[in-house]
Amino acid sequence: MKFKYFYQQLLSHISVIIVAFLIVALLFTQFVEQYMYENKTEELMTYGETILANLTASEKPPQQLLQEYGSVLKNRPIHFSLFNEQSEIIYASDGKIPDIHLDDADWNEVTKGNKVIVKKDFEQFKEGATYVILPYFQGERFVGGILLAAPISGLSNAIDTMNASLWKSVYIAVATALLLSAFLARFHVRRINVLKRATSAVAKGDYSIKLPTSTVDEIGELAVDFQHMVDQLEQSANEIERLEKRRRQFMADVSHELKTPLTTIRGMIEGLENNMIPASEQERALHLAEQEAKRLIRLVNENLDYEKIRSNQIQLHIEKVRVEELYRIVQEQLHALAKEKGNDIMIDVPGEMYVEADMDRLLQVVMNIVKNSMQFTENGVITLQAYEEAATSVLVLKDTGIGMDTKEVEHIWERFYKADISRTTNPYGEFGLGLSIVKQLVTLHDGTIDVQSEKGKGTVFTITLPKRKE
Repeated sequence: MKFKYFYQQLLSHISVIIVAFLIVALLFTQFVEQYMYENKTEELMTYGETILANLTASEKPPQQLLQEYGSVLKNRPIHFSLFNEQSEIIYASDGKIPDIHLDDADWNEVTKGNKVIVKKDFEQFKEGATYVILPYFQGERFVGGILLAAPISGLSNAIDTMNASLWKSVYIAVATALLLSAFLARFHVRRINVLKRATSAVAKGDYSIKLPTSTVDEIGELAVDFQHMVDQLEQSANEIERLEKRRRQFMADVSHELKTPLTTIRGMIEGLENNMIPASEQERALHLAEQEAKRLIRLVNENLDYEKIRSNQIQLHIEKVRVEELYRIVQEQLHALAKEKGNDIMIDVPGEMYVEADMDRLLQVVMNIVKNSMQFTENGVITLQAYEEAATSVLVLKDTGIGMDTKEVEHIWERFYKADISRTTNPYGEFGLGLSIVKQLVTLHDGTIDVQSEKGKGTVFTITLPKRKE
């Protein structure tokens, strides 16, 4: 069975108010009743001590003195009686001997000179009463005592009046609390409903909602956290959408790149099988088929490399690598490609500079960057530089190519990303994985890589590798 939050709040607030008022009323009633009884008891004891003192000191006859006090206290109303050492009543202020029999415990206390205070029903008054008993000594001899009693009708009336006022206060407080609780409960329910609607919207994929947030209470903090979650979900959704677009583009590129070499290879094979290619062209056809096969192998290798690096399956073999030797290998291997595009590869590095790295993987990094540079450089210069700092070794690879704009620089490390110009012809790193692999390999070396580029003025790649402690 559903029990709405509004009614839960309302019931809890009202319950707290009612219980609190009942507890306060009960405690206050008991306190006032006790206070009034104590006041009445002190009053009776004061009168009793005065009467006993006057009986001892006054020159008037005891009977006359007791009658005077009786007429004075009659209007209070307070009754007093005098009893002897056998606990027999020998005088009563109203002429009626009350039927009072002290129990042994009270009588023992009186004979010892102690005062006794009793609160109970007193038959003479036909209602609740309180009375006190004071011992009477003449010198050292116990001769009796005095009993003073007062009905508590006045106390009961006062307590009843006070209780009536308290109940009126309870009714007013409950009514006020009901209104305030209804307002507060509706206010909180409204805030929760906003969160509920927002949750439903997010469940349907709408991340554009904006919640009013505050940190005044837990609901406000929940709204702040919820909004933060929605913002993160929106960023994730946008990132997923962007990755999905790149994935679709990548699949389209891969399909195109696979289709072209496979079609070429198939055509060459069919031509050779059907003797459709002249003998003079067969060697060229085989060479073309071989090149296309190598192109397919590069695609497979790049994907395998990226996945291995991404899943931490690559084990580095750190050693001291002579930078000049590394650059010479790159220069020699890419000499033919550089000559084909009219480029020069220049080396500017201290002869005895070493870095601590995996030789094969560092060679792969430099090779990828230089190939990328040659892709966008014609009749230019690609310079391989290096220098040392206190705790790092720095490799600088720069070209005089067409450069990139800021937007392209932001995305070059992303998997599948290719600058638009690279889609026309790209014999190396065709599939947008080369620089992603570079970034991952540099990170595995605990290094960093940075790129600075300006349209029409070339690009500079800076690789910083830490010097390892001996």
